[in-house]
Amino acid sequence: GLPFDDPSGDRLWAWMNIDRRTFYDRNAIAVAAMAFCYPGTVDGADLPPRRECAPLWRKRLLPHLTNVRLTLLVGGYAQRWHGAPARPSLTETVAAWRDFPEAVLPLPHPSWRNSAWLKRNPWFEAEVLPVLRARVSSALS
Repeated sequence: GLPFDDPSGDRLWAWMNIDRRTFYDRNAIAVAAMAFCYPGTVDGADLPPRRECAPLWRKRLLPHLTNVRLTLLVGGYAQRWHGAPARPSLTETVAAWRDFPEAVLPLPHPSWRNSAWLKRNPWFEAEVLPVLRARVSSALS
């Protein structure tokens, strides 16, 4: 029942340089899933969010999130929903992180299935993670 309560959460917390307790502290961080409708799995991987769920729930939820200091767009679905600058691929979207407002940062999904992506794109760890950690620290202080 908890988002990122698996190895992808471990990776995301490490990226953010925070611990599990901080991540699940409702006074510090809001995790707004893309759909709030579990799509099921195929071959151990989550299916894409169901099309009807994000329009139904996100428009109701987001106005209640006040004092948002940083929005992490985790994965392509979140990036497209939030109107990320049009790029042909997730890689190009994440690489264009400087084109986003300072309070918004696109990230790949921290799933173990993206381990190969991380190996092919060492610039993510070198360039984006220090910025992510600084922005998270600033937002939480």
